[in-house]
Amino acid sequence: MGDLILEGRQYESLIEGAQLTLQILAYSFVLGVLLSLFVGIGRLSHRRWVRGAALVYVELARGISSIVLLFIVAYALPILLDIPQASLVMLASLALGVNMGGYGAELIRGAIQAIPKGQTEATIALNLTTTQRLRHVILPQAMRLILPPMGNLTIEILKGTALVSLVGVTDIMQTASNLWQQQLFAGEGASRPTLYFNALVFYFVIAQVINALFKLAERRVERRFAGGEAEVVEDEELEEIPGVTK
Repeated sequence: MGDLILEGRQYESLIEGAQLTLQILAYSFVLGVLLSLFVGIGRLSHRRWVRGAALVYVELARGISSIVLLFIVAYALPILLDIPQASLVMLASLALGVNMGGYGAELIRGAIQAIPKGQTEATIALNLTTTQRLRHVILPQAMRLILPPMGNLTIEILKGTALVSLVGVTDIMQTASNLWQQQLFAGEGASRPTLYFNALVFYFVIAQVINALFKLAERRVERRFAGGEAEVVEDEELEEIPGVTK
């Protein structure tokens, strides 16, 4: 068992790599959720050109390999748009976020379509705007269906962050590789399998934390609906709707 334990300074290096991995994951997640929301709703738009544009994005984001998209964004985009490559963390996050958005959009579209049509018809009868329908009726109910697969997708993006080491970002994987190179020159230290085993442990722990956070969010949503606390429309907004009284 002692062969699997690294030195303290090596763990410090891996922790620094994990911090960068979490930073990329956070940026990718925020971008991915925003793209998922807008594109997923766009796939259900009454305007044909909006549906078409959303469909093209989804097919491209899901059809292009993550590693190919990463190389395009990390190397081709800086040349075309004169972006400094010092922004590799942001560029890598952009690639992963775009990839997540393609899959997330279909999750949101499917969840919205699973809501009973009577709910939408009721909001139309109340003369609610599209934004009000989504915010107060459709999306709160859809969250119960969105959260479980979105948690799995987030973990997939976490695993995808390992690819950023291929473009020079010093994440967990790149840090483990650097430590191995340093040990080759020094002629001593932990073996390569030991380094990558410890990197695996870091990914596993992060994945379990993500899973726990999404499980917590799922329980809160379920408890809210089970307790009858879900609000369809706030009182202040009801007052603004013609013909509707509290």
